[in-house]
Amino acid sequence: MGSPPLDILLAAPRGFCAGVDRAVQIVEQALARFGAPVYVRHEIVHNRFVVDGLRRRGAVFVESLDEIPDRARPVIFSAHGVPKSVPADAERLGLTWLDATCPLVTKVHRAAESHHAKGRHVLLIGHTGHPEVIGTMGQLPVGAVTLVTSVADAETVTPPAGVPLAYTTQTTLSVDDTREIVEVLKARFPEIAGPHRQDICYATTNRQEAVKAIAPRVEAMIVVGAPNSSNSQRLREVAEREGCRAVLLASAADIDWPSFEGVNRLGITAGASAPEVLVEEMIAAFAARREVRVETVVTAEETVVFNLPKGLRDDAADAEA
Repeated sequence: MGSPPLDILLAAPRGFCAGVDRAVQIVEQALARFGAPVYVRHEIVHNRFVVDGLRRRGAVFVESLDEIPDRARPVIFSAHGVPKSVPADAERLGLTWLDATCPLVTKVHRAAESHHAKGRHVLLIGHTGHPEVIGTMGQLPVGAVTLVTSVADAETVTPPAGVPLAYTTQTTLSVDDTREIVEVLKARFPEIAGPHRQDICYATTNRQEAVKAIAPRVEAMIVVGAPNSSNSQRLREVAEREGCRAVLLASAADIDWPSFEGVNRLGITAGASAPEVLVEEMIAAFAARREVRVETVVTAEETVVFNLPKGLRDDAADAEA
C-alpha cells in the first residue's frame, strides 16, 4: 500500500530579500562591466549555492584585502557590512571598491554613529562574531559599543557609569528573542534610547511571521538555507518555539529521508539568502517519492527594491534593454 499524499505548506514570503537581491546583482553587474576576476570580501551572502554560482562566473572570494594580488581589479564588500577600517584599507591599497552592504544594515550603522555623536554608549544586540555585528561595532571607536547576546547578558551588562545609553540590533535576529532582551534593558535602564522603528529588517520579520502561521499546522518544517546564515537559523528556532520539529537544510541532497517517514503535512520556507531554485528542488525531491499537494500560505506581500550603486545602475538598465 502506497504512502498517503504529502501536503506541503509553502511559506510566502520566503527566500531572497531586497538586500540579498541587490548584493548579488552588484557582483553580476561588476562582472559584466569589469570582466573577471572581480574580488568579493567575505561571502557576498551566506549561501554556498549563490557563492559557488558567482565563483563560476569569475568572482573570487577573499577574507582579507591583502589576499587580492591584482590591485587594478575591483573589490566588493558583502551585504553584511564592514568596519570603517575596510574601505580605508582599500583606499590605502589603491583598490576600486563597491559597497554591497544592505541599506537596512547601513541604517543601523548611521544610527550607531548618531548615538555616539550624542555622547551615548551603544549596546548592540547581536551574535558574537557575525560579520554584521563586526561591521556595526567597527563604525565606532573601540570601547564605544558593548555587545549584548542574550537575556542573561542584558541582565548583567555593566555599561560605563554616568554615560547615557542607546541600543541597536543586528537586522537578522529573532523578533521574539530581541523583544525580550530590549524589555530587560529598558527595565534596567529606563532612559535608554532606541530606534524609532525596530532594526530587525522587514524581511526577517515577515519570514518569521510566515513560519509562525505554518508551524502549528504541520508535523515538520524544512528551512532551506545555509548553516552560517543567521536569519535561516532564526527561522528554524521560531518553528521549534511553536512546537514544530524543524531542520535547516542547505539543499535537497541533505534530506534525511528516514526522518520524514510518516510525515504527511510538511512546511517549507527559505532564509533570505536562499534562492528559489533550492526550494523548487526540495519540493521536486519529495514529489519524486510521493504524491505532493502544495499550498502557498501568504502572510505578507513584499514590494521593497533597493537601487544598485550609481556606477552600476546604467549597466543594469542596459542589460535589461
